[in-house]
Amino acid sequence: MPTAAAMASDTGAVFSDTKRIVAVGGAVTEIVYALGEEGKLVARDSTSVYPEAAAKLPDVGYMRALSPEGVLSVNPTGILALKGSGPKDAIDVLKKSSVPFIEVPETYDHAGVLEKIRVVGKALGADDKAEKLAAELDTKLKAAEKQTADVKDRKRVLFVLSMQNGKILAAGSNTAADGIIKMAGAINVAAEVPGYKQLADEAVVTAAPDVILMMTHAGPPVSDEALFSNPAIAETPAGKEKKVIRMNGAYLLGFGPRTAYAIHDLAAAFYGNKIAN
Repeated sequence: MPTAAAMASDTGAVFSDTKRIVAVGGAVTEIVYALGEEGKLVARDSTSVYPEAAAKLPDVGYMRALSPEGVLSVNPTGILALKGSGPKDAIDVLKKSSVPFIEVPETYDHAGVLEKIRVVGKALGADDKAEKLAAELDTKLKAAEKQTADVKDRKRVLFVLSMQNGKILAAGSNTAADGIIKMAGAINVAAEVPGYKQLADEAVVTAAPDVILMMTHAGPPVSDEALFSNPAIAETPAGKEKKVIRMNGAYLLGFGPRTAYAIHDLAAAFYGNKIAN
């Protein structure tokens, strides 16, 4: 007979007791609140910064650097964690504990947002609410993506996660940044490399981005001066025109209830009045 934790590791599972749930992953927490199920939360991780009310919950740590002791210290009846939470050893311990663990899938596209909502809703016994929210967001996402359908001259975008010692860490394929750039009707110039990778100066110049995209509130800030004085970026169209867009990371890359708005705002920043309303 499988343990409760093992049974609950399936994404179609339901918590038998939803009184004290730990949410790990900003999008997971946002969805719980969007469903009106926040009364079931006992704690959240440090990436769960929206809505503001979530900050009042105990913080069990950063989703990629969890400690089993920290998560279990709040006596949860269930753990709802976004795929990619870690480290692996900590997740293995949590999955083997007596507390049911449900992993929420993460893909960086339209369908992925809807699947997250349905998995979270089912886990909390709120299927009907989840289907209603998914339907509403499906409509909003379609409308947001349609805005750039007629854009002919697609912007070439380089997402810069960080700059250390003048080296650019960029977002390639299978990243949230890649997904949101595509959904906003633009081209990720680093899409040929997987994940987040440090790019050689020659690769940055050859990629020839029209615009640099960066997050706000993500580690030590990189000023415009530091960004555009980078020799490689200075040689690109984005560098020559001083084109940079900065957006809140949780909002831009969350792939949750606010993603349609993020797509709209990013598309508007890329194309201005060229997008359809």
